[in-house]
Amino acid sequence: MRAKRVFLIVLDSYGIGALPDAHLFNDSECNTLASIAASKAYHTPHMKRLGLFNIDGVNCLEAEAAPIGSYGRMAERSMGKDTTIGHWEIAGLVSEKALPTYPNGFPKEVLEAFKKKTGRNVICNKPYSGTDVIRDYGQQHVETGDLIVYTSADSVFQIAAHEEVVPLEELYGYCKIAREILQGEHGVGRVIARPFIGKSPDFNRTAHRHDYSLIPPKRTMLDALTENGLDTIGIGKIYDIFAGKGIGETQSIVSNVDGMEKTLEMIDKDFTGLCFVNLVDFDMLYGHRNDIEGYAKAAAVFDRQLGTFMEKMKEDDVLIITADHGCDPGAPGTDHTREYTPMLAYGRAIKPNVSLGTRESFADIGATVLDLFGLPISIDGASFLQEILK
Repeated sequence: MRAKRVFLIVLDSYGIGALPDAHLFNDSECNTLASIAASKAYHTPHMKRLGLFNIDGVNCLEAEAAPIGSYGRMAERSMGKDTTIGHWEIAGLVSEKALPTYPNGFPKEVLEAFKKKTGRNVICNKPYSGTDVIRDYGQQHVETGDLIVYTSADSVFQIAAHEEVVPLEELYGYCKIAREILQGEHGVGRVIARPFIGKSPDFNRTAHRHDYSLIPPKRTMLDALTENGLDTIGIGKIYDIFAGKGIGETQSIVSNVDGMEKTLEMIDKDFTGLCFVNLVDFDMLYGHRNDIEGYAKAAAVFDRQLGTFMEKMKEDDVLIITADHGCDPGAPGTDHTREYTPMLAYGRAIKPNVSLGTRESFADIGATVLDLFGLPISIDGASFLQEILK
């Protein structure tokens, strides 16, 4: 065992430039990091020290003369650009086939089965922005009780409902029904509850979102860690992304800041294993809303908390920072973008200033985590530990 604890932090959507096949995903020109780094609000000195701007292809800001971390550029092998596929690959599960998407809405057989089991009608059934859909359909929903069902460019079935019309537990029950229906051919990555409040035209989404993911179809690093008696702690929506599979403990969060505060609390706890963190605000609040300034400010806030985290790290802790896809707020549209992601590794056991170049798969991170705990690599991916270990 080379580490007692590994902290794996996923900056949701923090892409660093278009993958070679981005044109196949309608993302020929995208670079999340370049878009936000151009903002005066962008300030991430700690990630810079770790080597963020020394990574292959990253030239939007000045590189660090002597980075204190190891760093690399991760390519996605899976056929997708969404949260589920990205996290599964980080954890060592490459998805050769894309999860189904519905640019023309869900087919009749899916909706009829859903309506029959819920006893409610459905409105919308189109790809839509989450804020726009409640603006355009919210009043009709309030008046009729019909559920707003919509999707996006991702493999998602989303249900929006007013909390005073459909109580939260009832909405969550409808999502579970949808999850049972959406298997096999129509096995979308996530069913998402999207509750909102307010009066027209001032409807607002609440923090009571809940995701119901497809169970990972293959083994992940979480399974391997659990089977070997190691702790697996999920912070943020990690539990939802993996449908609880391989997660021993979970903590929900209300923001990036809250997520990092909970991660900082874990530094002071005695555990042996993995703390796996997702910070979704980058994607949900800023990337999808084309808010370059907001994204840049959120990056600066994270970096300040990162500095505190690094100071508190113990002798046998290892920190890995990465992302699951891009969501370039400066690109056309509001969807995820098919991008490379960063990998920054730091700890007293990790060599400084080691460039890993470009890695073939996010799954190399999962393989490296297993290697850090001295476990055999029983998942997709190749460990890069020997290149970065002192």
